[in-house]
Amino acid sequence: MTRPKTQSDEQVLETAHRLIHQHGPEALTFERLAKACGLSGATLVQRFKNKAQLKQRTLLHAWDGLDENTRKLAATVPRTPTGAVALLVALSQSYGGIESYAEGLLVLREDLRDPVLRARGAAWKAFLCDTLAACFAKTPNPPRDIGLLMASHWQGSLLWWSFDPAIEVAAYVEDSLNRFVAAITTAAARKP
Repeated sequence: MTRPKTQSDEQVLETAHRLIHQHGPEALTFERLAKACGLSGATLVQRFKNKAQLKQRTLLHAWDGLDENTRKLAATVPRTPTGAVALLVALSQSYGGIESYAEGLLVLREDLRDPVLRARGAAWKAFLCDTLAACFAKTPNPPRDIGLLMASHWQGSLLWWSFDPAIEVAAYVEDSLNRFVAAITTAAARKP
């Protein structure tokens, strides 16, 4: 007799997250997940109750990973404007090519629809913006909300890259952020 496969919830959620990114959020079904992870559909329903809860837990698990990655990266970069650029470039590495980025936007739509997931996004934004602002602490006269300004510029650069992905996303983002920092530090240095 063959023993059934066992997988932790985290392993199942990783598989579910891959399915969402490969096929879109609507493609996440208990049947498709059962085939991908080797567990029965009944076992998955027992663990996750319904499709809405499965999707939410999958995306919360993805937020956990992004939070952890952001914290690890934030701990390694110097608290300088160059460190802020390095942090955002490193976060951009995970976007991959244009197809992966486009699929990620579909996932973001799911985050925006769910108040629990939106709250996770807001908490991540607060941490990221505080970290970026700390990188400008020694810059004379930094603009108010510099962390939010830089994070907003980063997100904008990702969007503009996506319309013409002629170069690697990280290279595009790095160039754009370096020009942003140069503009900010030059303007800050001119302030009396």
